[in-house]
Amino acid sequence: MNNVNKVLDNLRRQCSRREYCESDVLNKAEKALDGDKEQALHIVQKLVEEKYVDNLRYSSAYAREKSSISGWGEVKIRYMLSAKGVSKEVISRALEEIDRQRADSRLEKLLENKYRSLKDDPQWKMKLLRFALGRGYSYDEVSGCISKMIDK
Repeated sequence: MNNVNKVLDNLRRQCSRREYCESDVLNKAEKALDGDKEQALHIVQKLVEEKYVDNLRYSSAYAREKSSISGWGEVKIRYMLSAKGVSKEVISRALEEIDRQRADSRLEKLLENKYRSLKDDPQWKMKLLRFALGRGYSYDEVSGCISKMIDK
């Protein structure tokens, strides 16, 4: 059994345990093949054909996990997926799977928790805004949520 088949089998095992995007698998294959990009591309193509690797499936799982567990907003998720080489169309389809109500309530909880540590600070609004923007939420989402908090 040659080296390419060993690498292919190893990547099949890895991809059956968790989701990977094409660029992650390409990097793993290149590293295992000592930089042979052509063979690595062939391996990735084979894994895509065999449905071990699917960018939409990966992106959807990534978006759901980062939104619900890590508390990230769409802006940050979109940026991180595009950094992995996922197409804009696939990212948009993956972001549709995020539960909007849960994401909004998650943002409210994040802001309320952060506000507790900032309530004596005269610049609490600006710091709260900067905090949420850093988490990847849009300005409109954040300012609307802060306005609700002020109205309470």
